[in-house]
Amino acid sequence: MERCVCIHGHFYQPPRENPWLELIEEQESAHPFHDWNERINKECYATNASARILNDQGKIIRIVSNYERISFNFGPTLLSWMEEYAPETYQAVLEADIESRRRFSGHGSAIAQAYNHMIMPLAGPRDKRTQVVWGIRDFESRFRRSPEGMWLPETAVDIDTLEALAESGIKYTILAPHQARRFRRIGERPWQDAGPNFNYRQPYLQRLPSGREIAIFFYHGVTSRAIAFEGLLNNGLVLAQRLLAGLSPDDQGPQIMSVATDGETFGHHHRFGEMALAYALDHIEQSGSVKLTNYGEFLERFPPAHEVEIQENTAWSCAHGLERWQSDCGCHVGGGPGWNQAWRKPLREALDWLRDYVHPLFFAKAQPHLVSPWRARDEYISVILDRNPENVASFLAAQASRPVNETTGVEVLRLLELQRHAMLMYTSCGWFFDDISGIETTQILQYAARVIQLADVCFGEKLESRFLQILGRAKSNIPRLGTGRRVYAELVRPAVADMPTIGAHYAVRALICEDRSTTGFACYDISPEDIRDFQAEGLNMRIGRGRLISRLTTESEVITFAALRPGSYDVRAYIASNIEKDRYDALVKEASEAVHDFDAGAISRLLQRHFPEHEYSLQSLTRDERGRVLDCLLLDTIGEAEEVHRRLYEKEAPLLRFFTEMNRVPPLALRNSAQLVLNADLRRSFEAEEPEPERIKAAIKQARIGGIALDAVTLGPAVESALERLSERFFESPHDVSRIERLRQTTTLALGLGIPVDLRRVQNYVFEIQSWVYPEIKAQTDRDYVTSWTMQLQALTDMLGIAAAG
Repeated sequence: MERCVCIHGHFYQPPRENPWLELIEEQESAHPFHDWNERINKECYATNASARILNDQGKIIRIVSNYERISFNFGPTLLSWMEEYAPETYQAVLEADIESRRRFSGHGSAIAQAYNHMIMPLAGPRDKRTQVVWGIRDFESRFRRSPEGMWLPETAVDIDTLEALAESGIKYTILAPHQARRFRRIGERPWQDAGPNFNYRQPYLQRLPSGREIAIFFYHGVTSRAIAFEGLLNNGLVLAQRLLAGLSPDDQGPQIMSVATDGETFGHHHRFGEMALAYALDHIEQSGSVKLTNYGEFLERFPPAHEVEIQENTAWSCAHGLERWQSDCGCHVGGGPGWNQAWRKPLREALDWLRDYVHPLFFAKAQPHLVSPWRARDEYISVILDRNPENVASFLAAQASRPVNETTGVEVLRLLELQRHAMLMYTSCGWFFDDISGIETTQILQYAARVIQLADVCFGEKLESRFLQILGRAKSNIPRLGTGRRVYAELVRPAVADMPTIGAHYAVRALICEDRSTTGFACYDISPEDIRDFQAEGLNMRIGRGRLISRLTTESEVITFAALRPGSYDVRAYIASNIEKDRYDALVKEASEAVHDFDAGAISRLLQRHFPEHEYSLQSLTRDERGRVLDCLLLDTIGEAEEVHRRLYEKEAPLLRFFTEMNRVPPLALRNSAQLVLNADLRRSFEAEEPEPERIKAAIKQARIGGIALDAVTLGPAVESALERLSERFFESPHDVSRIERLRQTTTLALGLGIPVDLRRVQNYVFEIQSWVYPEIKAQTDRDYVTSWTMQLQALTDMLGIAAAG
């Protein structure tokens, strides 16, 4: 009798990028992190790649990758973000899949996902196909193998969706137990209704109208719900016992106890959930009587003996079929008293209208250029994954029905970008939560706004008014916002960007941050052709021209810009398109004369004359870019302020010590100066390429003598970065006693500050050195060296909460 356990984690976040910039803008609700992806990576994705198992004293005895021992999927759009912004976690996920193949008879634990988490039964046949094709191709490009299984968003399923999976070679998917309608043993005639006694401990075969078939695993609903919502992750041993209890002692055939939940459950929704999971997996492995497995391995060893018919148009997170994504069904997360989700229906109606309007226009416009517009859309995933110009050219050549020139290439890429956003606007999270003004819903409305913008460019169709007519029927639960029309106006339209907007960002950054080397902003390349600087008392101005090139559509435009700083914090940018060289030269000449004469009125008039359409202020920039520019604006001011405070502190330091010795509170001005200066000194000590323990010690001593409070907000990241830098260098040269000594001394000082510091990466490095290098060091013959090295290591592991090597 083979008894197995399989835990599936569905790791996913909705795409969060501004559709015009392909960048995630700062999200206040994720504070203190920049955005939710960054926060959840820190709390969950990274921690599951290096989960801790502790002994009875709370010391780390093992660091393991949970991904190696569970089944998992990552949303493609999340992996795309992770590849660029969390490469260490990204690489750990890929390596875990390789390791899982060694562990599970050649079957990797990673499975694919329908591309952007669209509710598949509510999608048309073409969207179903593209979502599956894109999900598979994205998976193959990252994991370097074909996926055996595919996760369906929200496990939403119908027969057509299963046909799309089977047609593309997917062998299995995972559903909730209530999604089984009836079953029977293969070869028998009578069906049995799937009820409370439905056997979830085996795979089933779903036969499809086309003659294809697909295997289905049904996870154990009660245990999965307990993991996600009922505190089962509070104790790893209890979790393991609960999983083992799901296996039947009476069933003599092969069994698989399978559970599935959002991967974010393990560390984000439940702090330390990744540790409970790691302990449970370890306990099950060591039990000897039960084997950890994944679905691919189990399916190969034990093909289905029963077949099933699914309950169509159902999902794991809605008790009303698929109504959560199209009506006020009663499913919600929170919200205020009296809130409803009636806005869901007109939201879907507006998006459906937009999709159905642009689809035939897309086909008609693309058909003269492409052998098959819809096949080209399926293949466009190769461009999304690699926007290298050579790859884009290769794609266009392969799909085109005639030679492609620069103009037709731009036209085709615009059409395919329109189609990409027409699918992104159906990302399921837009309907999941409580109000149409939520960040997930405004995100999908931004995708719709991008479709509307591209429809205007590609077809000359003005669709926003009709779209807003339908969206206006969606009522927000927040009285101030009224309807979806106002939500769109306040939360969507301000995000819209075009070439002049991109040019304004470039112009302001180039002036304020004095960055002539900037070659790009967001998803645009910038090629400056000419830049002129003008300065007068209290005024800085930069005028130039250059070519902006979209990395997405390859469209380009020559812009002329002027960036003006007439006062300390007053910044203006002016943009004009396609100004002839003669007119540009005249502009430069007039500007030079006006600045020379220091004629503010003349400067204002010439800018208004040459740039009549596009004027931007600092407030016009994205939130992130405003912050970056403000940092540049304040750099000199902060430096001057620190210098003033430093002079005061150095002059009155003895007085500050006297007040401290007398247990008296120093004057506020003196105390503030000391706090600013000493925190700055301490921060710089940690930020040094090679932090000097003696210098850090001196700065700490001065702060303590003066009774100065440490600024955890600014010191925390500097300390964390310093320790990670030193531990990485120790890892690279583990035999160097000076490396371990410096890391130990700096760690001692850092922990003595009493400010919160995340030591996870430091622990990872040191634990690995102890595991692999320590035995080699002990075997060396130079006993003085061995003693020095091992004493340093023991002191370091004690501080880091790592159990001593055996």
